[in-house]
Amino acid sequence: MPPPPEPASPESPSPGRRLLGRAALGRAGRAALLATGRPPVPDAIEPLVQAHRRHHPQADLALLSRAYRTAEESHRGQKRKSGEPYITHPLAVTMILAQLGAETTTLVASLLHDTVEDTEVTLDQVAAAYGPEVAYLVDGVTKLEKVDFGAAAEAETFRKMLVATGDDVRVMVIKLADRLHNMRTIRHMKPASQVRIAKVTRDVLIPLAERLGIQVVKTELEDIVFATLHPEEYARTRALIAAQEAAQDALLSPFAAALRRQLAESGVSGEVTVRPRHCVSVHRALLRRGPSGPVGLVGRPHPADLARLLVVVEETADCYAVLGELHTCWTPLPGEFKDFVAAPKFNLYQSLHTAVSVDGALVEVLVRTPRMHRIAEFGVVALGSPHQAGADQTGRDELDGTDPARPGWLSRLLEWQQETPDPDAFWSTLTADLSDDGEITAVTEEGATLVLPVGASCVDAAYQLGEEIGHRCIGARVNGRLVALATALADGDVVGILTEPGGGPGGPEPTGPSPQWLEFAHTPGARIAIERWLAGHARPEPAGQAVHAVDSVASVEAAHVVDAAQVPPAGQGAPSAPPAPHGAVERPATARPAGGHGRLVVAPGHPGAAVRLARCCTPVPPDRVTGFQIRGGSIAVHRTDCPTGERMRGSGRGPVQLDWSPEAGAAATGAPAPFRVTLQAEALNRPGLLADLTAAMSATGLDIVSAVVEPPQELRVRHTYTVELPRAATLPVVMRAMLRVSGVYDVRRPGLEAPRPPRLRPNSRAAGNADDQAPGPVRPSKGMRDRSAALSAVDGQPEKP
Repeated sequence: MPPPPEPASPESPSPGRRLLGRAALGRAGRAALLATGRPPVPDAIEPLVQAHRRHHPQADLALLSRAYRTAEESHRGQKRKSGEPYITHPLAVTMILAQLGAETTTLVASLLHDTVEDTEVTLDQVAAAYGPEVAYLVDGVTKLEKVDFGAAAEAETFRKMLVATGDDVRVMVIKLADRLHNMRTIRHMKPASQVRIAKVTRDVLIPLAERLGIQVVKTELEDIVFATLHPEEYARTRALIAAQEAAQDALLSPFAAALRRQLAESGVSGEVTVRPRHCVSVHRALLRRGPSGPVGLVGRPHPADLARLLVVVEETADCYAVLGELHTCWTPLPGEFKDFVAAPKFNLYQSLHTAVSVDGALVEVLVRTPRMHRIAEFGVVALGSPHQAGADQTGRDELDGTDPARPGWLSRLLEWQQETPDPDAFWSTLTADLSDDGEITAVTEEGATLVLPVGASCVDAAYQLGEEIGHRCIGARVNGRLVALATALADGDVVGILTEPGGGPGGPEPTGPSPQWLEFAHTPGARIAIERWLAGHARPEPAGQAVHAVDSVASVEAAHVVDAAQVPPAGQGAPSAPPAPHGAVERPATARPAGGHGRLVVAPGHPGAAVRLARCCTPVPPDRVTGFQIRGGSIAVHRTDCPTGERMRGSGRGPVQLDWSPEAGAAATGAPAPFRVTLQAEALNRPGLLADLTAAMSATGLDIVSAVVEPPQELRVRHTYTVELPRAATLPVVMRAMLRVSGVYDVRRPGLEAPRPPRLRPNSRAAGNADDQAPGPVRPSKGMRDRSAALSAVDGQPEKP
């Protein structure tokens, strides 16, 4: 007699129940789904639905199913280059977006994104069936026809996408997913097409993915582009990574375990994982170390080059707790700590970065919260639709005061693209703008935040504050110190832009930029504004005037330079003859033919000797001069009151008798004979003094080579200018023009160093403020304060001491 069957336990279902689960569960599930009012979804999008529900459990699956059916019917019969049905492409693109966490509207637009471009479906039909929001996204990623735009179709398509992205960033998100799937299947394209598509991806799409913060898309695109354009280097790098995996695990796994224990002991809850670097990141690390071995081969990677540690903690405060534990228990490497939590990157990225020494090897560690991690991986997609109620707007870009729907970099890009109607110019400017590999954050002295590309100069900062400010810019301060406009800004700099007066409606037209600004204007917005100004305000350069590749305080007559490198520390006097600013076209001391006696100076008894005018005292006819022979047989010409000449005389060097040649001043003949001269102006400090002085000097037709402004002392300030005069007779005219500037009480040429006056003398500016008549013959004199030697005649009469 067989034993009775054992009762089925709840843990071990009966065969009948198992049969129901295998055969009828699908029917029962569909019946239950129908009972709830939800229609079944097509089998083809089941994986898509599952990925979407992980991020959006309450998603409208009926809308998604309807969009799939429309796309499938529209693309039916079409094939891809690989031979697969075309519907596989929109399905794959939509799966990428679902895995990123995009909301339903984006997925619907993704399924339909090629219907208007490649099928008979019209944009109006999409709008009628799915609403204007979906239609806008589909239109944004639809390519322009080559029939209508010819060779400019690609550039104009990207312009159209960028403009659409300015209103809805999801347009570019769909385009990036579309390009990612096309790159995954690029092997089916012709070799020439592979190279062309890979280069466009490298130059435009990857930088855009970086700016939108979508790192998972950016890194995969980088690796595919690397494999397409440089297959041998890609294969070699992959082989190096595979060879070092064991060493990497031996170093990082024990360190990760030790860090977990340390965090547990300190009461910090966090997940520690080893995060491998992608292939391009490893290759860059090897290139930074430099080549080794055979030509063309990079060095072998260290284990730490292949991966980093990622620590994900619950709260922002825990990030700094982890940092404390790391720096306490392991040796931190100086200069490797970066706080992107307190100061996020322009693409919303937040993490703490540090590096510690582990068994003699450098190991990088990233620390972030779960929300920071989502944004670091998925960028703007993790913030949800900017037009949807309840979207995560806490990711607002605090760096430039905009929200993720329109990042600051995108606003600036859209501004300059309007100024470049030519497709070729737009494309070259776009690729140049996107090629910048990073951004910096500077702060104005008024507290405004400026986000600029790495390498941006003070001119770029001026134009980012506004085109009017850029056109009126005459100088800049960085961290309280006067600097050249060509100076490249660094992260965290405090910038002050000096402008000429007269801004606002109804004010005088600004002097405007100099053509030389284009040599160090880094941002497209600044370059376009400068080029537009120069096109509408063309002015010829004075004959014989050398061009300076330095920053300029532009004027009607010439360009003026503010050279920050010559600003002395507080309490020190200005140098008597500042050197030429960095980047200037250096001129020899004579700047004139120096054969024989020279054209300017007569040296009897020394035929054929080269004659050079000394920089220290900058002699100008009719100064009393003397000469000294220097190395090479040349004769250095100094003013008789020059301290350097006095020292040379004291060292036993015999002076050489010489005098100015009759044509040196060129006052009568008008022949060009430029002279470099140093002038010092003593003034009461006030706003706009620098602008007024340079404007007054420029009106006389000279070229300002450099300017030094010392820190004010007791409300007084000293400006030292090195100028190049078109002729000697211009010097007294320049000095009178400087004395007419409000606040200036003395102008002199530095010779023997004279101290600042202890107090202002009454009526010290009386002569200079009068309406001077045309100057008479130039004669030497003691000048304004016993050491000047040029302002020597008024109304043809010598000035009284």
